[in-house]
Amino acid sequence: MRAGVLSRSSTPIRFGSSRAAPRAASFLPVLKGKRGGVAAKKKDTKTGADRDGVGVAPEHGDDGAEVAEDRVQVVERAAAIDVAKGSGMVCTRVPGSRPDRRRQKVWRVEATYAQVIALMDHLRCEGIQRLVLESTSDYWRIWHYLAEAAGLEVWLVNARDFKHLPGRGKSGRLDCVWHCKLNERGMLRRSFVPPQKILEDALLKISVVISDLFGASGRRFLDALVAGERSPAALAALGDKRLKATRAELQDALTGRFRDIHAFEISTHLRLIDAINEEIARLDDRIEQQLAAVPGTAPCCTSCGLAGGGHAPGCAGEDTPVLGLAVRLDEITGVGGCNARVIIAELGTETSQFPTPGHAAAWARLTSRTMQSGESARPGRTGKGNRYLRGALGQSAMAAASTDTRLGAQYRRIARKRGKQKAIVAISRVICEIAWILICNPGARFEELGPDYYSPRSRARQTRDKIREIERLNPGKKVILADAEPEAA
Repeated sequence: MRAGVLSRSSTPIRFGSSRAAPRAASFLPVLKGKRGGVAAKKKDTKTGADRDGVGVAPEHGDDGAEVAEDRVQVVERAAAIDVAKGSGMVCTRVPGSRPDRRRQKVWRVEATYAQVIALMDHLRCEGIQRLVLESTSDYWRIWHYLAEAAGLEVWLVNARDFKHLPGRGKSGRLDCVWHCKLNERGMLRRSFVPPQKILEDALLKISVVISDLFGASGRRFLDALVAGERSPAALAALGDKRLKATRAELQDALTGRFRDIHAFEISTHLRLIDAINEEIARLDDRIEQQLAAVPGTAPCCTSCGLAGGGHAPGCAGEDTPVLGLAVRLDEITGVGGCNARVIIAELGTETSQFPTPGHAAAWARLTSRTMQSGESARPGRTGKGNRYLRGALGQSAMAAASTDTRLGAQYRRIARKRGKQKAIVAISRVICEIAWILICNPGARFEELGPDYYSPRSRARQTRDKIREIERLNPGKKVILADAEPEAA
């Protein structure tokens, strides 16, 4: 008897050759496909079982195979530092008074040379067996190198190795505690840090105390370091009096391990920066020359309207300076000389290009589109316009936002109601429209209206608004103003 099964159509299906099947022949289920075909379950070529685990039964009489097992490493005295730019949150966990207790301590340490040195001495006195640091930008270097110099075992770990684990905190304090607990249980992986890196980092924290490293004070610090000055007190004395950082803070930030190799590297970078700045200045001069040749950008008198740099006979504004288009655009709040040139380059000076300032703002995609479906209408996104023009207008808007001017007051008023992003777009649109007005009218100049422009200036209007506010807070009440009775003598 041959091994076989019958499908639904009673068609005999044969498996294997025409030879006689063994006595223990098994019947395989047959599945009918979508097109009427027949498909049998496939077996695993290694185990002899089908995909559902049905097939040859495994043998249970063997001894199995031995596999290597990772040993859980428990650190009795562990520490972790959550690294930030100017400070670090430190957590230590050591044995407590009972076997089931741990003594935990969390505190903040400033990322200065003196305080980090003192911290490493404290950790060494505590008997810390392993210190872990999160690789945050380049801020971990001062902690890592000074910990190595103090003789501590320090691990630099990547955040991707533990950020997916449950229990991670949402603050620096909770984060460093979580790192320390993972350090205790041996659940972190060490990153490779070449030991010779300590020769390439001076461990100075100048960027923490000054905002512009290449400003006047920062450049004096760098030039003095390159010249061979190593005294933190002498370097701190070079700081400008207008700096917010005190002399003591500057001295702490300038204390480190500055060596000749650092001076060589900084001098190389400074030479490159100076060469690039010279090229930028040369390009700016060339742009100014080309800009003067563009029609509509020549200096024009705002009184008589004479273009070319002079005044008409009998002009009432002979004492008024004649300004070019770029200078007049620079007078707009937040718009600098560079952004003024970008606005001219992207909008052009052809006045017939955009009939109104609103058309110029619409071309720059600074006006919201109306999305209508049936009877419902809602404002849509502005879209993507000229990226160079949008970038210049956005920078100008952000600069104007922090000023005590009409544009600054408008930004803050919109930001309170609709958010900062929409406020930036709105101020960018206003600047674009003002710029187009100045381009179309050579005799016009920007006039600052003041931060009180949107405030009600009429006393009657202010009184009406206050009465409405009082009536809104007291439903059913009516406010009536009456003449005050004269005081009795």
